[in-house]
Amino acid sequence: MQYDPIKRHLGEIFNRTPFLRKLFYRLLDLLLLRAWHVHRELRKWISSSPENANILDAGAGFGQYTYWLHSKNKQFNILSVDVKEEQVEDCNRFFGKIGAEKVKFEIADLTQFHRDDQYNLILSVDVMEHILEDVQVFQNFHRSLRAGGMLLISTPSDQGGSDVHDDGESSFIEEHVRDGYNIQEIEDKLKLAGFSKVSARYSYGAPGKISWRISMKYPILFMGKVPKALGLIILPFYYLLAYPVAFVLNALDCRMKHPTGTGLIVSAWK
Repeated sequence: MQYDPIKRHLGEIFNRTPFLRKLFYRLLDLLLLRAWHVHRELRKWISSSPENANILDAGAGFGQYTYWLHSKNKQFNILSVDVKEEQVEDCNRFFGKIGAEKVKFEIADLTQFHRDDQYNLILSVDVMEHILEDVQVFQNFHRSLRAGGMLLISTPSDQGGSDVHDDGESSFIEEHVRDGYNIQEIEDKLKLAGFSKVSARYSYGAPGKISWRISMKYPILFMGKVPKALGLIILPFYYLLAYPVAFVLNALDCRMKHPTGTGLIVSAWK
């Protein structure tokens, strides 16, 4: 299953005005469980962050998390990078329209990108599962952080991440180069890259697994099988019924400590 065609089509719909783009971000924040977990960790960081902190959004995609951080403090200096030129250009246009002078998007390959001792925070959401040379990227992140700076990663785990549960089963998301990290593996790789402290926890526990299926997997599979226009008509009615359930499950997932889960939330400090 390829996410990109669906994401591109939704982007075209919601990119017609800044208002629709902001609405799209808000819908993603409500719908995506990983956003709930990431926002929870970011709120902790913001509570003690410098007023004019330098932030790197590494693999920014649509710019969802860049917008969320900018909305929390417009004094944050945010550089957001991605390998896709069309997304970088699109985000620069949008953030220019809303007057976000301290936000900039650039094209970058994370296996080569580094800015020595530059950032107070580096954010990497659903990126590392796409990059084979992960230790090199972790070393670049460490090099780019200021002393005391934090790296925050959201990525699938090896406990069913990418919806892979058995040996030989293919990923639901075909763009992944790995189906998920073992929690000890990612901690060891970050320490090898130079990080002095690493904290990792599972997300997408029992409630999150159910929420992800009803709020993401099944709708995306449906959209891939029907004409786009028909899918866009039916989908809002589906979410009117499904989202209240997903909301409760997301809230439970964020409040519980999971012995295992299909996602990982990892924090590391320089």
